[in-house]
Amino acid sequence: MNKIHLEEWILLNPERRISVLFPPWKISLFDMAYQQPLCKCRVYFGPQRVMLLLLLYSFNIVAGQIRYSIPEEMKKGSLIGNIAQDLGLDLKRLRSGRARIVTGESIQYTELKTDKGILVVNERIDREQLCGDVTPCSFSFEIILENPMELHHITIEVLDVNDHHPVFKKTDIMLDISESANVGARFVLDSAEDLDVGVNGLQNYVLTSNDNFVLKQHVNPDGSKYAEMVLQKQLDREEAPHIALKLIAVDGGNPPRSGTVNININVLDANDNAPAFNQTVYKATVTENAAKGTNIITVNATDPDSGSNGYITYSISNVKSNVADLLSIDQVSGVLCVSGPIDFEKDKKIELRIDAKDQGGLTDSSKVIIEVIDVNDNAPTISVMSFTSPVSEDSPPGTTIGIINVKDLDSGDNGQVTCKIEQNAPFRIKSTLRNYYTLVTDTVLDRETVSEHNITVVATDAGMPPLSTKRTFNLKVSDVNDNAPVFSQNIYNAFIAENNSPGVSLLTVRAKDPDENQNARISYILDDSALDGSPVSHCVSVCAESGVIHAVRSFDYEQVKQLVFVVKAQDGGSPPLSSNVTVKLMIQDQNDNPPQVLYPVQTGGSVVAEMVPRSADVGYLVTKVVAVDVDSGQNAWLSYKLQKATDRALFEVGLQNGEIRTIRQVTDKDAVKQRLTVIVEDNGQPSRSATVIVNVAVADSFPEVLSEFTDFTHDKEYNDNLTFYLVLALAVVSFLFITCLVVIISVKIYRWRQSRILYHSNLPVIPYYPPRYSDTLGTGTLQHVYNYEVCRTTDSRKSDMKYMQPISQSLVSVDGAGTDTPQVDNQLSGNCSQMSTL
Repeated sequence: MNKIHLEEWILLNPERRISVLFPPWKISLFDMAYQQPLCKCRVYFGPQRVMLLLLLYSFNIVAGQIRYSIPEEMKKGSLIGNIAQDLGLDLKRLRSGRARIVTGESIQYTELKTDKGILVVNERIDREQLCGDVTPCSFSFEIILENPMELHHITIEVLDVNDHHPVFKKTDIMLDISESANVGARFVLDSAEDLDVGVNGLQNYVLTSNDNFVLKQHVNPDGSKYAEMVLQKQLDREEAPHIALKLIAVDGGNPPRSGTVNININVLDANDNAPAFNQTVYKATVTENAAKGTNIITVNATDPDSGSNGYITYSISNVKSNVADLLSIDQVSGVLCVSGPIDFEKDKKIELRIDAKDQGGLTDSSKVIIEVIDVNDNAPTISVMSFTSPVSEDSPPGTTIGIINVKDLDSGDNGQVTCKIEQNAPFRIKSTLRNYYTLVTDTVLDRETVSEHNITVVATDAGMPPLSTKRTFNLKVSDVNDNAPVFSQNIYNAFIAENNSPGVSLLTVRAKDPDENQNARISYILDDSALDGSPVSHCVSVCAESGVIHAVRSFDYEQVKQLVFVVKAQDGGSPPLSSNVTVKLMIQDQNDNPPQVLYPVQTGGSVVAEMVPRSADVGYLVTKVVAVDVDSGQNAWLSYKLQKATDRALFEVGLQNGEIRTIRQVTDKDAVKQRLTVIVEDNGQPSRSATVIVNVAVADSFPEVLSEFTDFTHDKEYNDNLTFYLVLALAVVSFLFITCLVVIISVKIYRWRQSRILYHSNLPVIPYYPPRYSDTLGTGTLQHVYNYEVCRTTDSRKSDMKYMQPISQSLVSVDGAGTDTPQVDNQLSGNCSQMSTL
């Protein structure tokens, strides 16, 4: 609220009084009608107030202090003040800041209307019930706003209205006065009690008119009034044994209220000496919570009369109702003792009057002042003004999470309170305003380490022994996505046998994320990199939710022996965090390939024959069977066995190397043509095998072999047919080549002529080239080259055409497929020529 707003508010609300906490400036208020200054308010700041402002600014908490004055007994809903206008706040700020009233009292007398920005009465306010005779009477509370934090102290002063009339404790006062009482004798009367204060309280006593007594009024040190009658004319019992008077107590309200008590006086015979106290004022001390019956002080009065006129009794008079319940006096001994609980927080000083009365009705009175000594009997109380939970784990150190208020009803050192956090927690407590503390974070929080904190605040006073109060706050830490998923292994290795079924599960990758909820929801993604020129997704796939890796196709060990790919784990945070892991998939070999015989080569139209001279010795190397197995390991370990032979006693096969050797000396009786069947078997489970037939010619010269190997008629017919088809194919290919060549030349000539014509007509020539037109320097329109070998035999009636393969000098190619009659191959005696056809 600035200066102009304050002046406008007071001009529009002259019936209210308001004091506001402002910086040190002068404020002058002017009456707009008469242009005269109504009042001048100067607000000066002492050292304590300056320190308070510095604390407010250092902790970034906006604070204000407003004081309203209202009469008691206002109706519920009555307007107290426009709090938004007085604080300089708009209604949007009240709503967005969740403005609310915070009070430590059990009854909330006011209510904040945030939609209108006004403060209204919420409960009936009885000043006498709230404050008793304490004046001025007020109660305080705080209005708290959040985002940013603001704290405004509001004080409501409750003004007294004249709603109580003076009341005497007794309806009748009985006095026994001796007729010998001297003129000027005083008779203290019972006081009336008015719960109102100030001008509405008890103001005057009035005594009905009479001839014997006049009324004199006195004021106690605490401001209360009492009256006494003074004898102005000697009593005459014979003339008036009984006197009836009325004492009227009147307050100062408008209209005034009054209370009446009857005074009945019995005139006694002469008792010419009244009791007299040895002290006019007695002072004593008592400790609060003193046990019942504890002696406080002994009063003493003497009466020079003798007999019954000198017998004195003591009594307490002119005392408030709350004090009468706390103290009692022995009528005979005058010992004043404790009769009820004495509480320093309610009564710091007790004042009362003691009357001493003899049997003749004469009295004297003395004042007793009792100082109550405070003891540390009240533990501090902790009230929560504001507390924020949960708090984000990325909150910076110094973030405010709560505001608390600590009070101690004791005084002095017993009411001095210090606050601290009990356990070693990442929080600290700061003192802001008087009795106000803020809880702030001391370090960076980590939800993954501690997701929930129990903060115990201990408030301890300085009494002996000290009293303390604990209050525990449960603070939850909310998660942020600050952790990437972590795989359980650095590298995953998996094995799978080849020829697997597509879709089979290979392995499962697992990653963990210490975050929670969506930040910990992990998705698995395959890094689709290239593997031998094709995407790895053509080989494997990964389930996004479970991390299970499946085979997309069947693997062949002979093609791929190992797959290395990357799987990424990504969480659901924003932005997402991820990590990668390498997966190695090893393909295990199976015995799915039989051995392949490389030598001797098996042909369709002829067989290979090895020549063994008849002079060969034992162990003569005839030939060697060479075989391979594309499998690996023991699946590729080959063994050779002789399955069947024309003469099993003549040859043997090496088990490991496949070498065919003679096992005895060759004789003339051995047949020229020897047929050996060799089986090649691998070591797989189950094993696979291949069979090769080796023809061996036992002879010293080729004529001997030729005479032994002859052709059958159907072999000749087969060779004739084969020669015919080969010649036919060659003719067709030659015809196609010549035809294409003629067409190309014709197109060239035609286009040349067209270009000449266009040139002579001065038109631009745009040559046209077919999409698949071949360069004349190339191989023509045929893309493949066909090579043929034409071999002529010694027999002029037929010829063989076959693909040339390299052979050793010891090989003899013999036509004999399907028959036992050998025929010498054209290679032995024919002239071979190769022909390349395009």
